[in-house]
Amino acid sequence: MFCKIIEAGGASVDMQGSGAKGPEARGEQRGANSPALAASELVRLPASTDPGVFAAQRTLAEAWTIVGRAFVDPTFNGHDWEGELRQHMLSAYAAHNGEEALGEIGRMLEDLGDPYTRRVPPEEYASFRMSSDGELQGVGMLIANEPTASGNLLVLAPIKGGPADRAGILPGDEVVSINGLSMEGWNGEKAARLLRGKGGTEVRVRLARRSAGIPGVPSRPDPPPPLPGSSPSAEELELREVSLRRERVQLSPLFHAALPPPTLPPGTGSVMPVGADGRVRRPDGPVGYLRLTSFSSNAAAEMRDAIQELEAAGASSYILDLRNNPGGLVRSSIDIARLWMDGSPVVFNISGRESDDVESQLVDTPGSALTRRPLVVLVNSGSASASEILSGALHDNHRAVIVGDSHTYGKGRIQSVFELQDGSALFVTVARYQTPAGTEIDRIGINPDRSCALPPTAAGPASDGGSGSGSGFIAGLPMVPGSEEALLDSLLSDGCVLAAREVLQREVAVVANAAAVAADIVRPVALRAPDLTSPPAGRL
Repeated sequence: MFCKIIEAGGASVDMQGSGAKGPEARGEQRGANSPALAASELVRLPASTDPGVFAAQRTLAEAWTIVGRAFVDPTFNGHDWEGELRQHMLSAYAAHNGEEALGEIGRMLEDLGDPYTRRVPPEEYASFRMSSDGELQGVGMLIANEPTASGNLLVLAPIKGGPADRAGILPGDEVVSINGLSMEGWNGEKAARLLRGKGGTEVRVRLARRSAGIPGVPSRPDPPPPLPGSSPSAEELELREVSLRRERVQLSPLFHAALPPPTLPPGTGSVMPVGADGRVRRPDGPVGYLRLTSFSSNAAAEMRDAIQELEAAGASSYILDLRNNPGGLVRSSIDIARLWMDGSPVVFNISGRESDDVESQLVDTPGSALTRRPLVVLVNSGSASASEILSGALHDNHRAVIVGDSHTYGKGRIQSVFELQDGSALFVTVARYQTPAGTEIDRIGINPDRSCALPPTAAGPASDGGSGSGSGFIAGLPMVPGSEEALLDSLLSDGCVLAAREVLQREVAVVANAAAVAADIVRPVALRAPDLTSPPAGRL
């Protein structure tokens, strides 16, 4: 916590900044000797008589103070951070309204040359908090506009066990209206705000169902359009309205399944070494597939449960799919790394305001990995931030092979989140990080060990969100009854999953053959014959 007093037009305004919150909650104590704090605690600036503009001035000064203390670059990209406050405050003072004055905060932060240091409005910050916390107050229904000319608002997935799921809402249902308001022309985020609300309150949703199938599945033909002057029959279009009671809904960032085992070369050993669970594992066990869509606060706990379930099912190897995972909580990436690696390995190296100050972030609760089976991590250009931290840690600690159709996004900076008094938040870059081996990530990304990219003529148009497989892969959605089968079918034809299975085929065979050789070498030692030249016991 820290305090800065700004005197505005004779009125003394107490600017109290909160401590860091959220994902990268470190760095808030850095920069105590910042040049921005070296000047007098009292700065005289004109205060607007417009309440909205004055509130924006307060928020601007609050943001300026936080950046002065925490920003990773002590030179502020060559700007006189102390001197420029007056300029931005005067520009905000001259604004016609509060919204225009708030825009001056963005212009102030742009001078830092860091796209990740930014102010996030209250509504966007509330969505970020829900994503990070892994839960929300709502009806448990993910919606988005159909990627066609119609742009209909469709249900992507009801959250398993939530109000929408219990009401029988299915993927592909069209949202016609919410509380009597037509959804024509609305986007998914705007409509989602209507669905969220205080637990226990109700919301009415009108839905249209043309098919019980999943939208976009190639095997389902689109229904023929009705003839001019006619309306769709009851079989083609079913309308219904449901009343849903809002409640706290847990968002699962993880989907896991057992894929068919890889085909092993003839003569491969029949067993693998004893695992962390004490079991002897056969090499022809299934491949454990885990798809992580975000690093939320509950991601590590869910992955722990999934690995234990797959281990009990006899998994011989694993695929961890981080494609299109934009990141999230750094703490979550450290906790997940702990599940795959023994001891206390380095997860990443970090540097702050002082360029020579490089620290190694280790797994801080050392122990035994849940599994030591061969592991492949899938990445693409949408794998960012915490995804890159985890991928780099598993790769540089020789725990996993990285497979992807491109390098990862390349975000090698860590932000702390500061809640501001107006309900918005300030995301401030407080550190830079590299992989355990010292590889730079920022604006470069992590290059896969093996590419799974297909030639454009073979892959066809990109319909898979960047996976390069043409398989219809869509990240970011929880699994619901009925959608698992479609996803598993697509995975078995996914080019990157197939490439991962080839890598695992070799890895499993190597491990199994090494175990067979070790078993041949280590034999029970036969009891030695008595040494007759030694005197009997008790005799000299």
